[in-house]
Amino acid sequence: MKTPAPNSPRPAQAGPTGYSPCFVLVTAGFITCLITANIIAVKLVVIWGFVLPAAIVIFPLSYILGDVLTEVYGYGRARRVIWLGFGCNLVAVAAISLGQVLPPASFWEGQAAYERILGYTPRILGASFLAYLAGELANSFVLAKLKLATGGRWLWLRTIGSTLVGQGLDSLIFISLAFAGTIPAAGLVLAILAQWLAKSAYEAAATPLTYWLVGLLKRREGIDVYDRGTRFNPFLFWA
Repeated sequence: MKTPAPNSPRPAQAGPTGYSPCFVLVTAGFITCLITANIIAVKLVVIWGFVLPAAIVIFPLSYILGDVLTEVYGYGRARRVIWLGFGCNLVAVAAISLGQVLPPASFWEGQAAYERILGYTPRILGASFLAYLAGELANSFVLAKLKLATGGRWLWLRTIGSTLVGQGLDSLIFISLAFAGTIPAAGLVLAILAQWLAKSAYEAAATPLTYWLVGLLKRREGIDVYDRGTRFNPFLFWA
């Protein structure tokens, strides 16, 4: 049997028992990207002729960090962070909504702007939450399974392949639930494809960054989790 190099990460069947500073930093980055994206998504921008939400500048980073979490710490830890992000986003939305309904000071003239920028309709909010959960959980699941299938090789194939699935689900669910019946079917399909391709291209372009971050964390943490025996039920928060 080949003896691993002294400084190489050791393969693991389950994640580490503690919460290292590196894991906390990646988790904080993931949740920050998620909440920031939801706040700035209200603005529509034109990039290379495509109309996209301004969140395109940061939301794909949550997928990159999600890939890093799954690749280094395993599906179980990544799943926990995804649900944690969902909860934190829910708190942010609740606080913003409460701020909207509280009576403004008589001299404050920003109420209309606050409602215009930060107000959420139930339909769009529900679509956003469902799309996030489906996309991120699918992305992590596919990456973990591909890691087992490839024996940990071809990280680029695993990150891009999982992103195509996760971002595809995210775009399909959000655009369909949020805008079906309000824009023509052809426009709906075009919007789904534009978001899917733009976000996937973003992550593909960031592959060198993903390689660097994954390599750095594996060396510092001394782990490389393979999800053999992992329970892949997406609703098992503590498993």
